[in-house]
Amino acid sequence: MKKKVALACEECLSRNYHPNKSTVTIDRLKLKKFCKRCNKHTLHRETK
Repeated sequence: MKKKVALACEECLSRNYHPNKSTVTIDRLKLKKFCKRCNKHTLHRETK
């Protein structure tokens, strides 16, 4: 089973991505993605 989560940029805190995440994992996602507001690749973390 997968659930939809939001990823927020570490610098500007905008929520840009909404990937699916397995319900088995307990750790929060941390991915390096492109932020449209910052116009560069930044670390994005899962938000509640």
